Amino acid sequence: MAAGLGNGNGTAGDKDTETGSVRGRTSGRRTAVTVAAALGGALALTAATVSPAAAHSGGRPPWHGRPAPAVHYVALGDSYTSGPAIPTQVDANCARSDRNYPSLVNDANAFASFTDVSCGGATTAEMWKPQGTNGPQLDAVHRDTTLVTVQIGGNDVGFGPIIATCAGLSVTDVTGSPCKDHYRATGVDQLTVTILKTAPKIAQVLRAVHSRAPHAEVVLVGYPDLLPDDGVGCFPSVPFAAGDFPYLRDVEKKLNAMLRVEALLGGARYVDTYKPTVGHDMCKAPADRWIEPLAPASPAAPAHPNAKGEQSMARAVLRTVGTGHRAGHGR
Repeated sequence: MAAGLGNGNGTAGDKDTETGSVRGRTSGRRTAVTVAAALGGALALTAATVSPAAAHSGGRPPWHGRPAPAVHYVALGDSYTSGPAIPTQVDANCARSDRNYPSLVNDANAFASFTDVSCGGATTAEMWKPQGTNGPQLDAVHRDTTLVTVQIGGNDVGFGPIIATCAGLSVTDVTGSPCKDHYRATGVDQLTVTILKTAPKIAQVLRAVHSRAPHAEVVLVGYPDLLPDDGVGCFPSVPFAAGDFPYLRDVEKKLNAMLRVEALLGGARYVDTYKPTVGHDMCKAPADRWIEPLAPASPAAPAHPNAKGEQSMARAVLRTVGTGHRAGHGR
């Protein structure tokens, strides 16, 4: 998710064959999305009630004491994965850092192979189509791939334009909630609708990954805590109206809840990066924050993780995929 980068809501056809197990989950997914639409803000409750067994259907098989096969790791994602402005930048087209969380996860494990095709500004559509000099991200996933991390959906929801809209509206009513009023002007919260419309796109990506790498462990990574979890704002450091801080916090929580549901239904493991970053949002002092505000003090893109934020996400991923070492020391 990058402010100033288009939200790219175009769709891409799923060119990969669905597996039988995924076909069997189609009606369940539609049911879950229907329930989520009815509940609106209760997406988190929906996530909590889905059976956790599905989360492990794409996991590694037991090896019964035998050496596990070599791990071939591919990282897919947007700017939260790529790490724009964090030294050292190794791909100018995609604003990709060699200290982003996939690189830290690889460093901790010394995988047999590692391919990072994450790219700033990517939407789910860029899984199937080139983005500048970056090819379709799914092209990096092959039959011998054994681990895939995916962090996508923020740009489909349009976090960059949302930030710009809410910052612009804040001056009209600093103590109110002009952004929330804007997105609910029709009587229906448009951002909740957009999140629900993004869910099938996430499902499509997971199906494609499983199809291309049927033996891979697939990990869907959520987004870190951007704004104070207690809903108390910090205008003008972060230029949102007082009532819009809790609103936008809840929008992100709904996005993460949707991702959790899709991971459970799509044979992937979900990594919560929100909870580990609470207390380190963009309103905190420079020494304490892992997410930079709209005017960064540390090398990072506006409203994006800095190096400590990437380290925190790496630790969260490592708790899921395992490691023999620790990644970073952001705490």
